[in-house]
Amino acid sequence: MTEAPDTLAQTRDALADRIDELLPGVLDDLARLVAIPSVSADPAHAADVRTSAETVAALLTDAGCPDVRIVRAGGGPAILARYPAPEGAPTVCLYAHHDVQPTGDVALWTSAPFTATRRGERLFGRGTSDDKAGIAVHLAALRAFDGRPPVGVTLFIEGEEEVGSPTLRTLLEQHREELAADAYVIADSGNWAVGVPAFTTTLRGVLDCVVTVRTLDHALHSGQYGGVAPDALTTLCRLLATLHDEVGNVAVEGLVSRPGPGLDYPADRLAEESGVLPGVSYLGDGPVTDRLWTRPAVSVIGIDAASVAGASNTLAPSARAKISLRLAPGQDPTAAMDALVAHLESHAPWGARVEVVRGEMGAPGEAPLEGPYADAAVAAFTAAWGIEPVTIGQGGSIPMVADFQQLFPEATVLVTAVEDPDCRAHGIDESLHVGDFRHACLSETLLLATLGASGR
Repeated sequence: MTEAPDTLAQTRDALADRIDELLPGVLDDLARLVAIPSVSADPAHAADVRTSAETVAALLTDAGCPDVRIVRAGGGPAILARYPAPEGAPTVCLYAHHDVQPTGDVALWTSAPFTATRRGERLFGRGTSDDKAGIAVHLAALRAFDGRPPVGVTLFIEGEEEVGSPTLRTLLEQHREELAADAYVIADSGNWAVGVPAFTTTLRGVLDCVVTVRTLDHALHSGQYGGVAPDALTTLCRLLATLHDEVGNVAVEGLVSRPGPGLDYPADRLAEESGVLPGVSYLGDGPVTDRLWTRPAVSVIGIDAASVAGASNTLAPSARAKISLRLAPGQDPTAAMDALVAHLESHAPWGARVEVVRGEMGAPGEAPLEGPYADAAVAAFTAAWGIEPVTIGQGGSIPMVADFQQLFPEATVLVTAVEDPDCRAHGIDESLHVGDFRHACLSETLLLATLGASGR
């Protein structure tokens, strides 16, 4: 299915010129999308999420797609668009999502989060990398063929990925026939480094829960009862501390771990990309990539208790925290949730009452880079980037990978990248590396051309 090297190089050169011609307009459209605050987690932005979906649909219509629809199954709006396959050609489904994370404290951003701002080689703004850039990559590929791609193309642009894709499985089942494809390109992951492309082959899963600790039936004066009656916040802190051992490894029994790919992550690079302060130790032991990709990770992501500004000398009767657990590939989410709940309930300090409310669960995934479509993708990306891509894992979760694999078991799932280690997705000053974005556009375009030439 892979073109001969000389033919592939000629195709690359022609398409590179076309991508360079299209790139300014594609970046302008990316800026239009970034300007829409499509924060799916905030009900106040529901209208913005709808506007985002409508804007993506309009862009695909303008790109010559003959069948564009906005679909939903009780959750966020998704876009389903289809170009019919030329006779004898395969069909490729291109995935991205148009919803974004909240901004956090806007005052901490260097520039306005919903205004795409170019500084050097980076374009800053919420969604510039995660994942409106994925939509823009797909647009570039379609425009490169003037709206007549050499393969069948289905686009599925989700609108609720950042809240765990609660209705995704229903949408996939409702539109299973329309979404059937030979290969799926999930443009929502990261590259190994700036200038070094990657295919993601393992993904951690994720789950969360809320734990409430109660020690008193009412608040008490800390001077009158302090030293005898345990306050709930101190008790909660002691409980949360049991989630890790002395060096920071996860201490919850019954969770799966496995060896990673063995890539070296140098300490100086880790320090620069993570932003861990000098003198602060990293969590856990063993290879860094194992800890990031193929072992569990647990974090406390929120606490409800008295604020510092409003605190009084009072023993709190209750306190609660939200816990996020990342799951290693191969881990069953239900078994992991059971293990986490059992740990919290069995480690209650001082006999405190512990209640755990189970939250959302997303399965880990594996996407082996195997088969003729994967071979074609590696060849196309190597030609486009000028360097062979590496295979990596991701500590983040893309639950729909497992959904696609379960519903379309004969298809190849390719998890591609628009992010890089310094893009700060989900964080302050999220950004996109424009040079890598160009390579991503060329890679996907070249892949479609390669599959079209070999599929007929």
